[in-house]
Amino acid sequence: MSEARGRTRVLFLCTHNSARSQMAEGLLGGLAGDRFEPFSAGTEATHVRPEATEAMGELGVDISGQESETLDRYLGEPFDYVVTVCDDANEACPVFPGAKRRLHWSLPDPSAVKGEGEERMEAFRTVRDRIRTLIRSELLDGK
Repeated sequence: MSEARGRTRVLFLCTHNSARSQMAEGLLGGLAGDRFEPFSAGTEATHVRPEATEAMGELGVDISGQESETLDRYLGEPFDYVVTVCDDANEACPVFPGAKRRLHWSLPDPSAVKGEGEERMEAFRTVRDRIRTLIRSELLDGK
């Protein structure tokens, strides 16, 4: 745990910082209370997908105030974990010398699902639920 802050710092990385990493940031903040300090960023910055906001809202987690950011702003910062949540980000992710541990979660991009309405929302829910499971098993258990 980062001594200076007293909380475990986690950076979630994805390509566009629009869905998976945003949901992971919101979920960890919601599940862990004040034990963790979550952040998210992308190799590119775009916008937070409305479906991600809606899927999180179904769990009572509000990510509507989160913004898409590039990972450049976090280079050089200390993190206890850097977690890539897509294969592209894993390949493009620079070395974070201040990261104590790096994890990779290969999650499908729900934004790539064709269709509209319920079919598309189901893709976001599925990824959201998988992220929640991974956070519980790989970050929260034993903490």
